[in-house]
Amino acid sequence: MLNLQLAPPMIEPLLLTAARISTFNEKILLTNASGFFFERGERLFLVTSRHVLFSKSIKHYPTRIEIELHTNVANIAESTGFSIPLYRDGKSLWRHGLDAAGDIDVAVIEINRKALPKTAVYRAFSPQHLLSSLDQVEVGSSLLIVGFPLGFHDALHHTPVVRHAIIASSFGLRFQGEGFFLTDARTHRGSSGAPVVMRIAEKLPGHGDLPWMLLGVHSARFDVGDRDLKEDEALGLNGAWYADILLKLTER
Repeated sequence: MLNLQLAPPMIEPLLLTAARISTFNEKILLTNASGFFFERGERLFLVTSRHVLFSKSIKHYPTRIEIELHTNVANIAESTGFSIPLYRDGKSLWRHGLDAAGDIDVAVIEINRKALPKTAVYRAFSPQHLLSSLDQVEVGSSLLIVGFPLGFHDALHHTPVVRHAIIASSFGLRFQGEGFFLTDARTHRGSSGAPVVMRIAEKLPGHGDLPWMLLGVHSARFDVGDRDLKEDEALGLNGAWYADILLKLTER
């Protein structure tokens, strides 16, 4: 980890990986969402869903985002807003992915470390937290989704909440040929962009104080179009894009 401050007492480092995102059109607040930090060498990125930053279907065109950063390792209640522009000279500063099946609902934007408060407290995943092979994970495996559903969080300590999930489709097979797998979890709007992680039994080299594997990026709830809204409950399934896309998106 490049941020060497110790985690605050009683705060699990996993909670410091997630960031609450607010999207703005200049000064007008638009939406709330989730994101997380990912580092590659000396470079630091914020990861979220692409539709958080840009969506034609709902005419969502923010010009900047703001994340909340902890600023005092001894008092986790202290925080500050950190604004990140999405465009410069008419060009997007964020990247998103494509594959043979089409767009991938994941986006990254690089954060200038020098612009961060010197006392910023956070944790970041790294390439070491990604799986080397998809067959390492079985269907039904227990997961966590770390985010800010409906913007809800510990407003005093500015920390996210965690929802329990399981893998609901074969992890080794791209669901319906696309770049995501299914999770079974109760989720809400505002969770888009949250990290989907799996606990590992022991720390591995490069994991620091984060004994977790980063499996995916939560996108949205998954449903059937012809469901009878009166007779049939929602499926309770969600799409999570495979996290290995981050290797491509964070290349120089």
